[in-house]
Amino acid sequence: MNNIELINESCADQTVDAIVNAANGGLWAGGGICGVIFAKAGMKELTDACSKYDTPLKDGEAVITPAFNIKNAKAIIHAVGPNFAKTPAAFKELFEAYYNSLKVLMDNGYHSIAFPLISSGIFGGSLSNPAGESAKQCLRAYNKFIADYPDYGIDVKLCAFSASEMARAQEEFKKI
Repeated sequence: MNNIELINESCADQTVDAIVNAANGGLWAGGGICGVIFAKAGMKELTDACSKYDTPLKDGEAVITPAFNIKNAKAIIHAVGPNFAKTPAAFKELFEAYYNSLKVLMDNGYHSIAFPLISSGIFGGSLSNPAGESAKQCLRAYNKFIADYPDYGIDVKLCAFSASEMARAQEEFKKI
């Protein structure tokens, strides 16, 4: 069974098979949800696991590591969202960050995933509604994934951390 829901919580706190890190191309610890995930997983363990990948990753790419000290998830999927300040029309890459995360989830035999609103914080650039755009691309990726893989059940939690992000993301969810 497939399901997608928008919730007003941190993706790092969800009990799912995989949580998604809004990663940078170098897969190093950053701010926002990336910093939270690195701290919860264990800075050294996660840094070492990420260093095994050939970086920099391109916008839209996703890779997986163990969750280490995060007990509410089995794995961390690192999805590189575009920086809209540098690439203001990178909607395809944002879509790919979500879609490729779902593919990595499936390729590893997992079924439940918690996303942050990728590229909606400091990577939102001058978008008028980064949270809404991120929610829109997540919905597009989810719909394409369930059409492409109708026999593979997934449970998606899209997590808006702040109340204002939640309100902006809900605008997109109401359209479906």
